[in-house]
Amino acid sequence: MTQINDAVGVVIPMFNAEATIGATLASVSRQTYQALDIIVVDDGSTDRSPSIVAAYAAKDRRIRLLRQANSGVAAARNFGAASTCATFLAFIDADDLWAPAKIARQMQALHNGGPSVGLVYCWPAHVDEDGRVTSLHHRPTAEGHVLRDMCRSNFVGNGSSMLLRRSAYDLAGHFDASLRARRAQGCEDLLMCFRIAENFEFRVVPQFLVGYRLTNNNMSSDVMQMLRSCDIVLTEFRQKYPQFATELDAHLIDMAQWLAVRALICGQLSAAWAMMKVIFVLEPRLAVYRLPEMLELYCRARLVPPWVKARIRRLMSKSAEFRPPYAETSW
Repeated sequence: MTQINDAVGVVIPMFNAEATIGATLASVSRQTYQALDIIVVDDGSTDRSPSIVAAYAAKDRRIRLLRQANSGVAAARNFGAASTCATFLAFIDADDLWAPAKIARQMQALHNGGPSVGLVYCWPAHVDEDGRVTSLHHRPTAEGHVLRDMCRSNFVGNGSSMLLRRSAYDLAGHFDASLRARRAQGCEDLLMCFRIAENFEFRVVPQFLVGYRLTNNNMSSDVMQMLRSCDIVLTEFRQKYPQFATELDAHLIDMAQWLAVRALICGQLSAAWAMMKVIFVLEPRLAVYRLPEMLELYCRARLVPPWVKARIRRLMSKSAEFRPPYAETSW
């Protein structure tokens, strides 16, 4: 039986995150659930990130800084998880944020669900580089036995949302560090969710307890790598569960569409075209339907004169005060 005061190991993989790690650690330290073992795994940073963590650790004894040679996010998470004896595990990327009640509400959901529940997730608020909320549209409700739902979409959304039983993490075989060796980092979270869904139930806390930062510099902006990663994961489960092939194909199409948009916004025209080819192979009518929209996105992102973009940025900065900072919002 889950006890409400059981320790939770919080693992934060970090690589050159000096701009954001302070805010991330502050959001973790402010958790109303106090029984935390907070492990920051420095994955070979060359900036001031380790010194920032050391300063926070001096003020909060629950924070530890571990170091490893650069080995990727999966290896860093596994190293951190192996370094704590906590029965429960939570992961947060070094640029994301947690609402103060995040862990407390997820632990309550685990307690209420009993030992059959291996993972509790919550809703993400998308935030920008300044930590201001840009979107609250992702509100999944999938619970219970969710393997088929996972085949259709990555409704959990990101690694910073998950709270796991260690037994579920161990049975899943930990995060797959081999994806990095295959030049396919990015979907380690999705693979973990798939493997847990094979053996455990899920629960959701329907509140925006994670501030998920989307920028042009984080891992999901490397669209070709993300597509390789997603394809490897979905192929594994297509082979294991051929009865869900339709859902898995639709999942890949959705991912390719999302990555095509990201590529266009980042000016990666060849990558966006590669995404459209994937869509065309799997669903030709959809590719033709989306092509005008993709061209419009590219024109807005890449062909608008710089002086127009500068004026738009000034207008947006003036209106930014109307978008609430995630850290100052009650969730």
